[in-house]
Amino acid sequence: MIFKGCSSIAQLQQISIFQDLEALQLESLVPYSHVRAYQPGEIVMQEGDRIPQQLHGLMTGRLEIKKTATNGKETLVRLIPPGELFAAPAIFGNSISPAIVISQVESQVLTIDRDALLKAISHTPEISLRILEVFNQRLQQLHNTVHGLISERAIVRLVRLIQYYQKRDGFHSIPEGDCLNIKLPYYQIARSIGITYEECVRLFKKLKGIVIYKRGGTIIIRDWEQLEVVIND
Repeated sequence: MIFKGCSSIAQLQQISIFQDLEALQLESLVPYSHVRAYQPGEIVMQEGDRIPQQLHGLMTGRLEIKKTATNGKETLVRLIPPGELFAAPAIFGNSISPAIVISQVESQVLTIDRDALLKAISHTPEISLRILEVFNQRLQQLHNTVHGLISERAIVRLVRLIQYYQKRDGFHSIPEGDCLNIKLPYYQIARSIGITYEECVRLFKKLKGIVIYKRGGTIIIRDWEQLEVVIND
């Protein structure tokens, strides 16, 4: 980890909840916000650690959030893209990290002291609404994930995961089809939808002609309509 000191207004505006706010609405936060850089594979916070009472947002890079069960099995809970918040207990909970957070690539994390954030919210209540909206979406996603693990076939969970990342990160068109803007290796997908690595490989074979998987996690969708059919079968 490399400490880079206080942030700038431009850096604050890289976090989604601050993007459309005026500089005057953010300047009070600058002295109380800090930027830290992390290398690939570096731990940002450990599961069970007490974390400072701060807002945590990812400026650049990508983070993995993983949870370890009592039997030692590790599950990939979420990938955090640039602009998103994470570590909700640091603001709303008991300040204990519920999972391990790892920098997947070179990343920069911005933090804001809780007291300074609350003061800014008193002047700009819209900030609190944006924060609540972010974490409400997370709760909905968690509900959908749990429901899927209980009631949906594995191949349906895989399709829904692809659709989720298509909506969140987008795609770009190439001659073979629509390529997701995020790479999802087999092991990440398997941990996200509660299956084994081997089963994940088999599921992609079942989607042959609809989805192309390339080494390293590149996913190309050739037929979105047929992908939707898989859900409704």
